[in-house]
Amino acid sequence: MTILLVEDNPDEEKLAMLAFEKSGLSDSVVVARDGQQAVDYMFAQGEYQGRDVNILPYVIFLDINLPKINGLEVLRLIRKDERTKLVPIVLLTSSDEERDMIEGYSCGANSYIRKPFDFTEFMQQIKTLGNYWLELNQTPHATRKR
Repeated sequence: MTILLVEDNPDEEKLAMLAFEKSGLSDSVVVARDGQQAVDYMFAQGEYQGRDVNILPYVIFLDINLPKINGLEVLRLIRKDERTKLVPIVLLTSSDEERDMIEGYSCGANSYIRKPFDFTEFMQQIKTLGNYWLELNQTPHATRKR
């Protein structure tokens, strides 16, 4: 079960990976460091050409403020494609702008989580999110390969 973490901040990526590791989920995380890399992964293009596009992440943790392609545009592109439109997407962001939250939900985000500034709280948040989306949440993708 793959998690796609889209995060351009190396420090926040390290914290998230540490939290995934403590939750026993680090082996299933693919990291994209900008919006273009996330789109390339999802649609098996660029450096991910040849990847089986039918193997989708069980959840995407997507930052909003990304280089190359903004996270909200990544969200729109994923939702526009028939193959990927049902993949759960959690906007995991530092933005506390209400307009970002409204636009995120309007574009099809499943959840909007503001990253806390406290390390311990961030670790707990990632652990809880990973457990919820991989263990508790039911997905309509019954044909997903594991």
